[in-house]
Amino acid sequence: MGRFSPTVALAIAAAFLPALLSPASAEPVHAIAMHGEPALGPDFEHLPYVDPDAPKGGSIAYGVVGTFDSLNPFILQSMRTTARGVIDQEYGNLVYESLMFRSRDEPFTLYGLIAETAEWDEERSFIEFQLHPEARFSDGEPIKPEDVIFSFELLTEKGRPPYSTRLNFVDKLEKIGERGVRFTFGEDASRELPLLIAMSPILPKHAIDPETFDRSSLRPPIGSGPYLVARVEPGQRITFERDPDYWARDLPVKRGQDNFDTVTVEYFLSASSQFEAFKRGLFDVFPEGSPTAWARSYNFPAVTDGRIVKDEFRPQLPSGMLGFVFNTRRDIFADRRVRRALAMLFDFEWANRTLFDGAYTRTQSYWQGSDFSSLGTPANALEKDLLAPFPDAVMPAIMDGSFTMPRTSGAGRDRESQRAAYDLLREAGYRIEGGRMVDENGRQLSFEVMTQNEGQEKLALAYQRTLTSLGIAMRIRTVDDAQYQQRSLAYDYDMIVKSYPSTLSPGAEQNWRWHSSSRDPQGTFNFAGAADPAIDAMIDAMLNARSDEEFTAAVRAFDRVLLSGWYMVPLYHVEEQWVARWAHIERPETTPIYGYTLPTWWDGRVAGE
Repeated sequence: MGRFSPTVALAIAAAFLPALLSPASAEPVHAIAMHGEPALGPDFEHLPYVDPDAPKGGSIAYGVVGTFDSLNPFILQSMRTTARGVIDQEYGNLVYESLMFRSRDEPFTLYGLIAETAEWDEERSFIEFQLHPEARFSDGEPIKPEDVIFSFELLTEKGRPPYSTRLNFVDKLEKIGERGVRFTFGEDASRELPLLIAMSPILPKHAIDPETFDRSSLRPPIGSGPYLVARVEPGQRITFERDPDYWARDLPVKRGQDNFDTVTVEYFLSASSQFEAFKRGLFDVFPEGSPTAWARSYNFPAVTDGRIVKDEFRPQLPSGMLGFVFNTRRDIFADRRVRRALAMLFDFEWANRTLFDGAYTRTQSYWQGSDFSSLGTPANALEKDLLAPFPDAVMPAIMDGSFTMPRTSGAGRDRESQRAAYDLLREAGYRIEGGRMVDENGRQLSFEVMTQNEGQEKLALAYQRTLTSLGIAMRIRTVDDAQYQQRSLAYDYDMIVKSYPSTLSPGAEQNWRWHSSSRDPQGTFNFAGAADPAIDAMIDAMLNARSDEEFTAAVRAFDRVLLSGWYMVPLYHVEEQWVARWAHIERPETTPIYGYTLPTWWDGRVAGE
C-alpha cells in the first residue's frame, strides 16, 4: 500500500474527523479478553464446559459453616455475614448479575450478558456497553442505562471495596443513546479496569433507597439473576427458587446452567456438624479440603453402596498460597528477619508425614505450577528492569531462582533449620536466656495465632511444637465464626491462617491483598498489612502489561517480592479438587480450567421426567 502525501492525509483526516471522534470509532464485540482474543466466536451456542441439554428441575442443597444476618453483599457492615448465593463465585450469582459473564474455561474472558455488546479502543481509554434489549429485573422492569449509572454511583458512595473504588479512575460515566453506557477512563486507569467494570453488579434504581442502602437487611432483594429469594431463616438457612421469567435463560452464556428449581444453603456451627449432616443427606455436595479425611472418612454406608459419589477434579490453576499470615501492623512482626526466621521453623516434612500421610506438596511460590512462578527460575531481563528501582526488595537466592524452603528430615527436631533461624533472630536483636527467646529488654518473643476450626488448630499445634523448642511462646486461640470474621475485618490478631487463591489472570484483586492503599481501611484482604513500594510497582506493572511476555514478567517479579517479604509461613497445597456428592446430583463430563462448576450441575432425578 502506498503512502499518502501529508496534504492528502490531512484532507482525509479532516473529511473523516467527526467519525474518528465519535463513540462508535471501535467495533462492538460480543466478548472481551484481558490478553489475546476470546476463544468463542459471536455465533457460539453454549460454553464448552456445560451440557446444553441438562434437565431443568429438582433441587440442590449446599452446606456451609457460619451464620448470616444480611442479604446485602455490597456493604462493609455485612461484608462477611451476607447469605451465600446472592452473588457468589462458587454457587453462582443467583440474584445479582453483571454486564458480562466470565468464562471458567479461559484465563480472563467475558461474554455478553446484561450488555449485549461492548466496544473499546486499543488503548482501552474507554468501554461502551449496549444493553441487551430483553434484559429485565425480576419484577419485570427493564434494565436501563440509568440503572447502570445508579449502581456505580451508589456503590462508590456506600459500597465496600472493591465496588466502592471502581469509579476512581473513570473520568466520565454517561448514557449513550437509548441503551448505551460509556465509561471514559483517566490516564492512571489500568488495562484491566474495563473488565472489572464489566464484572460489576447492576442494581435496580427503582427498587433501592440510597438512604438505607448501607444498612444490613434481610429483605429479599430484586436483581436480574436466575433465582429469587424464597425463604430466609436468619443464620440457619436461605432458599432460592428459580425465576420462571428469567430473561437470560436462553442466552448462550446461560445455556446448560441454573438447572435447579430450588437452591438451598444450610448453615452449621462447626465443620464436624457440617460433615455429619452431609452423611445424613441433609445437603447434597461436600467439597473436601483434607487429604486425610478424603482417604479415611468416607467409609460410611452411603459411600460404600454408591449413594454418595467421590469426584476428583484437576484444574489447570496455580497453587495459590495457604499459610500462617504475619500481621506486620504488630511491632513484633515489623522486622523481615524475624518473619523469615519464624517461617523457617515450621517443620513441613514432620507435619506432612505425621498429620497428613504425606499427601501434600510444600508451597514455595504464590503461583507454583505455572509460568508465573519464580520457583527455580532466574529473573529475566524484563523482571530485572522492573525490580531495578528496588534493589533490596528481593533476596539474591529468590532473584536467581535457587531458593527453596528449608527441608527437614521429618523427625521433628531439625537442628540445622533451627540454627539458621536462630542466627536470623540474633541479627534482629534476640537471644536465648533461661530457655526463652528474649529481646534486648528481656521480653520473650511471644504472639498469638487465631484459628477458626479444628483443622487450623491442628496445624497451629504442630507449629507451636517447634517454636517451643527454641523458647518462642505461641498461644493458640480458636474462636467462633462471628468473632473470627469481626476480628479479621479489624485486623485484630497477631497471626491468622489464610488462603490466597491464584488464577491464570491475576489482576486488581491483588490491590486488596497486598497494595499499600489497602493496609489501613477495614474490610480489605490485606491481612498481612503489607505496605511496600516494590509491591505497589509490581502490581501496577502487572495491570498495565501490553503483551503476554510483559505480563508474565510482572507477575513473576511480584511473586519474588512477596516471597522475599516473608509475609506468610508457606504451608502446602494439593493439585486436585475433591468433591463428594449424593448420586442424584449429576454433572457435565467436561471440567473447565478453573475446575468444577456447580451452576452447571443438575438433579438426575428429573432427567427421565
